[in-house]
Amino acid sequence: MKWLKLASLAMVCALVITGCKKAADSAGDGTLATKIFTVGFDASFPPYGFRSPSGEFVGFDLDLAAEVAKRNDWEIRLKPIDWAAKDTELNAGTIDCIWNGFTITEARKTQYTWTKPYVQNKQLILVKKDSGIKALTDLNGKVVVAQDGSSGASAVEGFQKEQKEANADFAFKDYKKVPDYNTAYTMLETGAVDAIGLDSAVAKGFVDKSGGKYVILDTPLCDELFGVGFKLGNTALRDVVQNTLADMVEDGTVQKILDKWKADKTNGGDGIDFIFDGE
Repeated sequence: MKWLKLASLAMVCALVITGCKKAADSAGDGTLATKIFTVGFDASFPPYGFRSPSGEFVGFDLDLAAEVAKRNDWEIRLKPIDWAAKDTELNAGTIDCIWNGFTITEARKTQYTWTKPYVQNKQLILVKKDSGIKALTDLNGKVVVAQDGSSGASAVEGFQKEQKEANADFAFKDYKKVPDYNTAYTMLETGAVDAIGLDSAVAKGFVDKSGGKYVILDTPLCDELFGVGFKLGNTALRDVVQNTLADMVEDGTVQKILDKWKADKTNGGDGIDFIFDGE
């Protein structure tokens, strides 16, 4: 009997310890008790986040996130993610936010807690200069690729649906989705696809790197806005990040970071259209 009492007491103690540990993992107000700010990003998305030739993770968004972390006395951890698995990463708590050219859509407003928009973006079509594709309607009968889980994919799919409703004969020859833009670009280079649906800054970077071999179609698929996405309901962490970003705009830090990346045309930095005013 005494042994049973001791065993029961041990179990209670274990539960108390476990409960305390779980509580200690969270600050209780949605901010970071551990002081580690883990940012999820696509490592093939220049100029916002990508791997440099030296192997470092760099980018406009990553510089902004690093400065936000510094000002809040957080350690920043950059976690490359499979873009199609971003929801799983965020909901599992392996990342604190998605900060990497993340498009705000009506559907996503019900799935994430967002900062105010900070970049204005367009979804564009990139083709080879000698492809004969001059307008969006020329994509009829062509092979088109986009990144899986991206707003570019949504824009391409939406365009095809609209065209098909207007003209029943309109159809891509094939439509492919790939994990990242580097794969899509390689497919365009090798002739495996005829066109890529992608973000404006990324498209500009590919054009600059190609030396004029590739062009962007004049008409965009759509206009959109980027924001930082947090787990739904985590307004406390969102507010800290958003307010810190506002301070960075006010004191000129964001402008310095923006100027740095605007000068990097080969990675599409001149295509960044920053709009966050902190108000």
